[in-house]
Amino acid sequence: MIVFTYPGQGSQFSGMGTSWLNHPSWELIEEASDATSVNLADLLIHKDEDSLRETQNAQLATFALSMLVLDAVERLGLDSTGHAGHSLGEYSALTASGAIDFFDAAQLVNLRGNAMKKAIEENPGTMAAVLGLTDTDVEELCAQVDGEVWVANYNSPGQTVIAGESSAVEKASDLARKMGAKKVTQLSVAGAFHTPLMNSARTELSEAIENTDIRPPSGIVVANVDGMAHENPETWRALMSAQLCSPVRWTQTLETLLTMNFSTFIEIGPGKVLTGLTKRSEPTTQRLNINEPNDLDQLLDLIAPTSSSKDQSGAGHEGEHLFSTDRLVVSPSAGLFTPVLNLEIGQKVSNGQLLGHVGTIEIHSPFSGELMGWIAVTEERLTASQPVAWLRVT
Repeated sequence: MIVFTYPGQGSQFSGMGTSWLNHPSWELIEEASDATSVNLADLLIHKDEDSLRETQNAQLATFALSMLVLDAVERLGLDSTGHAGHSLGEYSALTASGAIDFFDAAQLVNLRGNAMKKAIEENPGTMAAVLGLTDTDVEELCAQVDGEVWVANYNSPGQTVIAGESSAVEKASDLARKMGAKKVTQLSVAGAFHTPLMNSARTELSEAIENTDIRPPSGIVVANVDGMAHENPETWRALMSAQLCSPVRWTQTLETLLTMNFSTFIEIGPGKVLTGLTKRSEPTTQRLNINEPNDLDQLLDLIAPTSSSKDQSGAGHEGEHLFSTDRLVVSPSAGLFTPVLNLEIGQKVSNGQLLGHVGTIEIHSPFSGELMGWIAVTEERLTASQPVAWLRVT
């Protein structure tokens, strides 16, 4: 079970789009620029660290690159059955699942970043990471402080982030050290994200969310606010509105995904923060972060079986091993699968060739190569994005 995770603000870095400039998926950057009237190519290639750290720039650039990387992964024929994003990354997760249109999501993210920038100017604050205390300990110390400070992120067991007025965060940090915290680090931000100090941004963003078309997500999407999966568009509308002033429950999100038997976590977008948090939460998971085009082959290697597949009797099938030159063809929709007649294993397949049908919908190969095997069975009921066949690109 594969889940794609999407990073939030803080994962961005200068020049993070440079390696993707000549990739076919770069066209999404142009679309996002059209949607927002922001020069995203400039943000992703030329802006320095200080400029990219500004809230409105960091959010839009991180979202756009995450969507570019997702598109590159999907061009390989790979998809996931689960999505989850940290803070801003939740917009990426909802877009990836089809709940929000890409054009609409880019506009929402742009508005979100600018609204949060204004909220910071109205109510400046800061954030600090606390390591080595339980969630309950950190909640209690925030309650003891005379001032406005709250838990903003539950990132992993023993790692939380507090946020609020600068003086209150400083008092809470001192108290955390006295309570035995292994480390307390002030974050390089000017705002108290995911606290009531973001209320003005929430008001502005909620109005835009209310006017945005939201559909039921395809697959599982887990929310920041409660760490649970949801399908109802109106529920998601309420959760997205609440998110800015509510803590990110990433620890609980990972617990939910693990309970659902997700075992392979692929971080889609800049940085590797979420990959590290997943390792802290459950070291036995398979993990990979996709930052650059070269990482795509590592992804194929990761999801490939390490030895020949076996049927139910335990007998291995010779050659059923995915290499970095292999590509999966996935179902475009849900329905019963019927392959075309006279298409044999080992036969050459051309780009665009008809492979079969899911119900009445045609499945065409997006690649040229050799048909190595069928993954779906004739008359099997498939879900959208379920693998159908695998080809070796020649």
